[in-house]
Amino acid sequence: MEFTRKNRQLLSRIATNDRHGENSPYFDGWKAYDSNPFHPIHNPDGVIQMGLAENPLCFDLIEKWIRENPDASICTAEGLDKFKDIAIYQDYHGLREFREAVAKFMGRVGGNRVTFDPNRIVMSGGATGANETAIFCLADPGDAFLVPSPYYAGFARDLRWRTGVEIVPVHCKSLNNFRITRAALEEAYEKAQRSNINIKGVIITNPSNPLGTVLDKETLRSLVSFVTDKKIHLVSDEIYAATVFSSPRFISVAEVMQDMDCNRDLIHIVYSLSKDMGFPGFRVGIVYSFNDDVTNCARKMSSFGLVSSQTQFLLASMLSDDEFVGNFLRESSKRLAKRHHVFTKGLEEVGISTIKSNAGLFFWMDMRPLLKEQTTKAETELWRVIINKVKLNVSPGSSFLCSEPGWFRVCFANMDDKTVEVALDRIREFVLQGKEENNHEADKSQARAQRWRKQNLRLSFSSSRLYDESLMSPHMISPHSPIPHSPLVRART
Repeated sequence: MEFTRKNRQLLSRIATNDRHGENSPYFDGWKAYDSNPFHPIHNPDGVIQMGLAENPLCFDLIEKWIRENPDASICTAEGLDKFKDIAIYQDYHGLREFREAVAKFMGRVGGNRVTFDPNRIVMSGGATGANETAIFCLADPGDAFLVPSPYYAGFARDLRWRTGVEIVPVHCKSLNNFRITRAALEEAYEKAQRSNINIKGVIITNPSNPLGTVLDKETLRSLVSFVTDKKIHLVSDEIYAATVFSSPRFISVAEVMQDMDCNRDLIHIVYSLSKDMGFPGFRVGIVYSFNDDVTNCARKMSSFGLVSSQTQFLLASMLSDDEFVGNFLRESSKRLAKRHHVFTKGLEEVGISTIKSNAGLFFWMDMRPLLKEQTTKAETELWRVIINKVKLNVSPGSSFLCSEPGWFRVCFANMDDKTVEVALDRIREFVLQGKEENNHEADKSQARAQRWRKQNLRLSFSSSRLYDESLMSPHMISPHSPIPHSPLVRART
C-alpha cells in the first residue's frame, strides 16, 4: 500500500484519477465476458457478450469485395506497385481520395440531402478520438457540456478523462420515450448557471446510443435554436447514421441547419465507420465542423491519432464503388431489421417490452417489472443476477445515467444466429422462472391471508365476550375488530 501511494505521487493527475469510467457496470460486464466467454462447443455455459455494439452482419459482402478488388490493398501482388507511395509519411490532411470518398459516403447515408466538403473531413482515431478532439477544440478544463440522458456510457472516458471537461446530464423520461425537449434543456442549463458551471455546448447522439431511435426534424431544429440562443456549441455524434433499418429516416443536423437562421460556427459533427461499416478495428473517426477555426485546430490535433495510410487507401477504393456501397447499405438494413425483430419478438413473448426503435445495434429493454423496488440498487442487484447466473452481459441503465431504474441496453448484432437463440432461451428461462417464483410467493401470501381470515372468523363466533353488553356495547367495540365493519352493525347504529 505504501509503495502504491508513493508510486502514485510520481504520476500525473490523469494517470491517477478515476475519471476514465472503467469502474462502471458497463465495463465490468466486459470483464465478466472476457474471463468466461461463451463458446457453443468449448464453453457453452459461458457469458454471452451483449454489451458490445459491433456490426459484423455484412462481413461476407465486404470479404467478397476485397477478393474481387485485390489491388485496393498495398499488401497484395496486385497492389504492390502502390506500396512505396502509401507507406511513406503522409500529410495529416489525409489522402485526398479518402477524404472525398468519406464525404460522399456521409452524404449518401443521409439520402444525398447534404453535400459534405472533403476539405472539412478531419481524421481521428475512431469516434472516441474524434469526440475528444472536438472537446479539446471547444472547451477548457472545468467547462461543461449538456448531454441528454440516457447517454453512451463511454462518454465519461471520451469527453471527460483527459480534457478535464464535465458532463451535465439532461434527464429525459420514459413517458415520452426519452425525447429531448427544450424544457429539459432549459432546466439543466439554468441549474448549471446557478451552480456557476460554464456550459460550452450540447452533445447528442443521433441515432441515439443507447435508445436506438432517431431524432426528428422538430427536435433537431429545437436543438439548433437552443444553442444559437445560448451562444454555445452543438456536437452531433452521428456514427450510427447508416444503421437505420426502418422509418423514420435518419436526418443529419447538417440537413436541418440548411434552412435555418443559425450560427453555423456552432455546429459540429462526429462520424465514424466503426458502426455503419462494422470497422471499429480500423479506427476511422471523423470530425466535421462548419467552423474554420475548429477544423484547422482539429487537423493539427489529428497528428496524435491519424488513420493509417494503408487503411485510407483501402477504404478510398471501397467507398468509391457506388454499386457496392448501395448494395451494402440495402443489405445491412435488411439484416439489422431481421435481427432486431427476432430479439424483440422473442422478448415480447415472455412479457418483456422495449422502447420502439429503428436504428443502432441495440435496443432499450424495460426490466422494471422484475425489480424488487424501483431503485438503482435494485437494478444493480438484477444486473448481477443476469451477469453471474443467466450469463448474459447486458448493460444496466445506470451506466448510461438513466434517471429511471430498470432499463437495460441489449446489443443484438455482434453474434451469429445460433448464439442469438441461446441468448433468447436464457432470457425466457430467467423471466419465466421469475414469474413462477412471484406466483408462488403470491400463492403463499394468499394462503396466509385465508388462514388469518378463518382464524378471526372462528374467534368472532367462539368469543361470547364480544356480545356481552355488560362488557362492551356495539358503540365501544374496538376499531380493529371485524364486527363494526358488518353492514348489520352499521344498520343497527
